[in-house]
Amino acid sequence: MSIAIELPSLGESVFEGTVSRWLVAEGERVEVDQPIVEVTTDKVDAEIPSPSAGLVEQILVAEGEVVEVGAALARIDPDAKPAAETSANPLAEAPVDAPAQMPSGVPASPAAPAPAEISSPSAPDSLVGRDVAATPVARRIAEEAAIDLRKVEGTGSAGRVTKEDVLRHQTGGVALAVERPAPVAPPPPPPAAPPRAAVRPAPSFSYALQPGDRVIPMTPMRRIISDHMVYSKRTSPHVGTVAEVDLSRVVKLRNAHKKSFQQTYGRSLTFLPFVIHATVRALREFPALNASIVEEAIVEKQAIHVGVATETEKGLVVPVVRDADRLSLAGTAMAIDDLSSRARDKKLSADDLRGGTFTVSNPGRQGNLYGFAIINQPQVGILRMGEIAKRPVVRTLDGEDAIVIRTMMYMALSYDHRAVDGAPANGFLHRIRELLEAGEFEF
Repeated sequence: MSIAIELPSLGESVFEGTVSRWLVAEGERVEVDQPIVEVTTDKVDAEIPSPSAGLVEQILVAEGEVVEVGAALARIDPDAKPAAETSANPLAEAPVDAPAQMPSGVPASPAAPAPAEISSPSAPDSLVGRDVAATPVARRIAEEAAIDLRKVEGTGSAGRVTKEDVLRHQTGGVALAVERPAPVAPPPPPPAAPPRAAVRPAPSFSYALQPGDRVIPMTPMRRIISDHMVYSKRTSPHVGTVAEVDLSRVVKLRNAHKKSFQQTYGRSLTFLPFVIHATVRALREFPALNASIVEEAIVEKQAIHVGVATETEKGLVVPVVRDADRLSLAGTAMAIDDLSSRARDKKLSADDLRGGTFTVSNPGRQGNLYGFAIINQPQVGILRMGEIAKRPVVRTLDGEDAIVIRTMMYMALSYDHRAVDGAPANGFLHRIRELLEAGEFEF
């Protein structure tokens, strides 16, 4: 009896994934836990292992297709036995270097053409390039159009030739054929709805490619990130608030411990652990920000798992520092460094991205003044750090106002107004500011 291999849940709020590459073929023997397919989501690239040893009976989803969590990707027959080894080229089953021996007196039939003749210049290009990595759709289009896949530049995973690559090659790179979904007529209004006034149709925006334009097809991860961001904006009414924070005491504390921290832990001490440590303490005091909306209820969570938005070459991922409220400042710094390093090296697992309750985003040294981030569903808030810079500010010294130089940073909080009102949101951000300006952190 065959076993269905389904797309598992690869992270909270992940509902679908894109099959980016099959690692096995139909009829191939696989072992338990052997990776059989690579799947891309907006959070992680994952290899799906085989739950059983057996023969790949059927591959149900082609490369490049998007499937929902729980959908069957392939079927494996654990009882089937592999067929006898056969040559990949059926013409190689019979010798071709000499005609078959015939009985005396019987004229020999014309010798079959040697396999080399098939790939000769006179052969159609559709038979050339079978050893080139390409998606099934790209290979089919190439064969129908007699295109040599070896001459097509692949932009897919590991240089794989995609459908868009073949279409671009077919048109000489000037225009790219883009398939657009057929327009769907809006459903009629409910019978009980009052008559509505005529509505002007929504404008249709399009762009005609111009000479010199560079067409960059969206990667599967980029498309999924896009869908997730649009979903978040449609779902949550985003509200933003900004605080200006004096980091002078944090700077002084960091400078005093930077060298010893490097010697003790082998890692650099950045400003991010201070911000996350203060955020965690504020979340304990303002649990409304450590929550999710589940159906028609607001769930305030006991555990505090902080996601740290990290930019990689493939896009944005949000690995999670688990039980962040139980970590010291040094423990927080080490956890952040470990997750960031594994994110850049593509060694994150699905568990590293699962279960975050609040997110902190650090754009780095070129973060500009401040910016509002999109909430990472199903959370209700995200804190974005701005650039850290020295600025002139007014302070009262010895009873007199004076302009002094301080290390300042803007922090922007985006929150879901369905779950959080302005008072607790502003109180939460103000509390983070107080903790950072006090500079009272223990390593």
